[in-house]
Amino acid sequence: MNNILVVNVNWLGDAVFSIPVFKALKKTYPQARITCLCVPRVKEVLQYCPYVDKVIIYDERGKHRLPWRKWKLIRYLKKEKFDAAFLLHRSMTRALMVYLAGIPLRIGYGKFKGLLTHPIVMEPEDIHRCDHYLRVLEGYGIKVQDRLCELRLKAQDMQNADAKLNKAGIGPKESYVVLNTGGNWDLKRWDIDSFADLAKRLSREFDMKIVFSGSSKDKESSRRIAQAADIKAVVLAGETNLGESLALYKRAAAVISADSGPLHLAHSIGADVIGIFGPTRPEITGPRGSGRLQILFKDVGCNKAPCYHLSCSNNVCMQSVTVDDVCKAFKKIRA
Repeated sequence: MNNILVVNVNWLGDAVFSIPVFKALKKTYPQARITCLCVPRVKEVLQYCPYVDKVIIYDERGKHRLPWRKWKLIRYLKKEKFDAAFLLHRSMTRALMVYLAGIPLRIGYGKFKGLLTHPIVMEPEDIHRCDHYLRVLEGYGIKVQDRLCELRLKAQDMQNADAKLNKAGIGPKESYVVLNTGGNWDLKRWDIDSFADLAKRLSREFDMKIVFSGSSKDKESSRRIAQAADIKAVVLAGETNLGESLALYKRAAAVISADSGPLHLAHSIGADVIGIFGPTRPEITGPRGSGRLQILFKDVGCNKAPCYHLSCSNNVCMQSVTVDDVCKAFKKIRA
């Protein structure tokens, strides 16, 4: 194979989990050009993956929502003359697109008769997401030796992040902890009071500066937490691009977050992380990077995770992880 298309997944953390797929393809076919078809929200992540040569955007809810726009994209894929397509996303629409693009080998999950030349049988869903994506390759006979998720920093991002930290009063030799308070659904979030207590203890007991990361929508909650903790914290939520965020994580003494994209991004760049899990299970969506890792998860017995009971009234699984638990994990990471 000289020209390979990978049809990727939809979410930030899952995009990180797909990195070993590109690594395995590049190792198996070192001369091949590897292209990724992905939704806009994960494009930037793949630009930090050294095994991806080209990214093509599929904006299914925007630019490519209308049928004639999809057809235009299909014609573009056809002109690229791919030898094979590996579909990590179980989607009939995407399987139809690669079929209509005339790609001769089409490998992926699904029972879409005729659309896939090599349909891969779905395994039980209680395996890690990374292994789930790699099984598409293994089902085709490709051997996978490295399952590590890794992204590579750019020098300019380190310089930009250092400049923002210096401007905020954190020098190059000062230690800080990054707190990420966000999550793509509310039940995965640790509560504000716990974050405030944690920020206060990290600042006073461990002499750590506190930096809040995340998106613009996390800015207000970060400020409220800093105010409740009565500390001078640096709020960079919404103030950094992806590369600067990666650099921020890399330099941190630790990154503390619930199960979210930033947790996986941090670990993939080699940062030490503490992951707080509740309605999701670490054996399915736990970090797979190279940094030191502490996972905090307590099986409270109410439901089998992953749990999608969005109307849950008490979120007991997240509340069961205490500030003491996180401080003990922080001590272990620094030992």
